[in-house]
Amino acid sequence: MALYEYNALDGQGRQQRGVVEALGQKAAGRKLREQGLFPTRLVVAGHSRETGRKPLFKRVDTLQLGVATRQLSTMLTAGMPLDEALATVAEQQPGALGPVLSRIRDDILQGSALHLALQAQPRIFPPLYTNMVRVGEASGTLDKVLLQLAEFMDEQARFSAQFRAALTYPFLMFLVGSGVLMFLMTFVVPKITRMLKDMDQALPLPTLWLMSLSGFLAAYWWLLALLALLLFWFARRYTLTSRGRLWFDEIKFRLPLLGPLSLQNATARFARTTATLLRSGVPLLTALEIVQGLMGNNYLQQALEVVRDKVTEGAGLAEPLREAQVFPGMLSQMAAVGERSGELDGMLIKVAEIYEHQVQTRLNSLMALLEPLMILVMGSVVGFIVLAVLLPIFQASQGLG
Repeated sequence: MALYEYNALDGQGRQQRGVVEALGQKAAGRKLREQGLFPTRLVVAGHSRETGRKPLFKRVDTLQLGVATRQLSTMLTAGMPLDEALATVAEQQPGALGPVLSRIRDDILQGSALHLALQAQPRIFPPLYTNMVRVGEASGTLDKVLLQLAEFMDEQARFSAQFRAALTYPFLMFLVGSGVLMFLMTFVVPKITRMLKDMDQALPLPTLWLMSLSGFLAAYWWLLALLALLLFWFARRYTLTSRGRLWFDEIKFRLPLLGPLSLQNATARFARTTATLLRSGVPLLTALEIVQGLMGNNYLQQALEVVRDKVTEGAGLAEPLREAQVFPGMLSQMAAVGERSGELDGMLIKVAEIYEHQVQTRLNSLMALLEPLMILVMGSVVGFIVLAVLLPIFQASQGLG
């Protein structure tokens, strides 16, 4: 099924605009004519007939979307009609989200369902969002589903912000330290070593090593930079292939220290997203299909494809997860407990909370270890440079004495 935007005339000749879901363009036109509408324009939702591109709106920050979703849920709970709630929330949103919500409101007024209007903006609203809204509309619990979505997005935004903040300081420290060392080795040290050569004496071994390394970097830094760019280009090209992307996505989880951390982060995301979908009434197979597309990792997506096939054949969730041997064992164990107790979504939420806490704790411990280690390494390098420069000066002063 695909979504098609249309402009049409009704029986009284009035202009109508909206979104229709159909298997193809001809089927969409036939569906509109059955509704008494005569389409004058019919294109794939979110695309321009002239360019075939998606020029409508940029992506919206998850935190902002979560705030807008919570506001919309509150207004619906208070009894405000959907179109009025959308108009009110749209007025309060900066950037691209306000016009998006205004357009969705227009589609609602033209008779479109909310989930179809959301699907017309795939860059803003992911499949998880639109499918949960569709379930909420069908069950008459749209306000509650929107509240669940807001809480889910708030939690995801908070966790992602903590993860990025923990990595920012050591990355900046490494970048600045490397730049300072490169400046010393290519500009400062060569001037000092020329002065040491003029002293006309035997230089100690550390000074000779420093002079050789400094001379090489000063003469061939451009070659090293070119090689680094070529290596990055070839690696990028390789990861754009299906085989290369699969290898790269798998190797992420096999790296020392960071590999287990990445896997726990992915496990927490899988558990929380699946639980949120199940809690809103989305069937397990549909939830697995949605989560599979949201993982952003080909290695995990392949594993979840196998899990989904086995669930389709009648298996539960726990056993296929255990047989996949990708996620940590606790996930399948807790899923088994949840299936036996009829509380699968609750158990998956507990798994997500456990692994999110573990990721945060281990990340903090790793950063606490990494910072002094980086200081020690950079201090040792600077100390070696200072020693190599001062040794011949010290020897010369002893000779003069």
